[in-house]
Amino acid sequence: MNTNRLLILGVTASGKGRLAFELAESLDAEIISIDSMKVYRRMDIGTAKPPRQARERIKYHLIDVVEPSEAFSVGSFLELAYESIKQINRRKKRIIAVGGTALYIKALLYGLFEGPGADEQIRAELQAEAEAEGLEQLYQRLTEIDPVTAERIGCRDCKRIVRALEVYEITGKPISSLQQQFGAEQPLHNWTIIGLRREKSVENGRINQRVKKMIAAGLIDEVKGLLAEEKPLSQQARCAIGYAEIIDYLNGKISLEDATELIKKNSRRFAKNQRTWFKSFKNVNWLDIETEEPHKKILNRTKTLLNNIE
Repeated sequence: MNTNRLLILGVTASGKGRLAFELAESLDAEIISIDSMKVYRRMDIGTAKPPRQARERIKYHLIDVVEPSEAFSVGSFLELAYESIKQINRRKKRIIAVGGTALYIKALLYGLFEGPGADEQIRAELQAEAEAEGLEQLYQRLTEIDPVTAERIGCRDCKRIVRALEVYEITGKPISSLQQQFGAEQPLHNWTIIGLRREKSVENGRINQRVKKMIAAGLIDEVKGLLAEEKPLSQQARCAIGYAEIIDYLNGKISLEDATELIKKNSRRFAKNQRTWFKSFKNVNWLDIETEEPHKKILNRTKTLLNNIE
């Protein structure tokens, strides 16, 4: 294995970001963020970005790279990630990639899954149907024809629901079956993968606590500021967990209490989708974390694991 390229994964609020930072300080490494929302500037609290002090001590890549009004794709991520890898290699530093956006992780390991080309007519019809009858109806159809993909992407991701249905219309096959064939290939590069794992109830408790801290830290004001900007939020940014619910609260659709509980619920559902994705990743060195295990112990166990691999 290549311990100069480490990839740390885990569900949301698993502690992977802190472990990456502590390892980077210890190993003289730079960090590549694998997170589809941390790429957006000024979306800080709701995406749980590393604090400013941490980013002053360790060089991070793929954080704050686009405006909230802009779209960002897995292709954009890969292009920036490859450039970051080149820069880090030139500085002869170790690479620590960390995150929980499973589609981006898979792309980094195996390359970009293109699938069939777009059919603009089919896509337009599906998008029109989503606007006229609601995304829930499209998601229900996806659940019937491709339950694996439906569980992975969740019921809120309009872009990927439409794409999955489009692929099915074009090929007659679920996109999950095509991705499975693609995922059977060998990784493009040799990464050492470390996964953090806790009991599900403990992970859910950590998620709930994180949401409470986000609200206390000023998430509502952060969303207000974003909505007040001259350029409107992109659909991708607007639908991010934590932001979509607060936007509904600010628009008077739900109470703050209901918005907070929805963020917790949607975050737990997201963690469930992450677990499903991670099961498909090969050669993950899982660290089962105890309920109250100190951070220093987790760091030392990780270092021992890496020494054994070397």
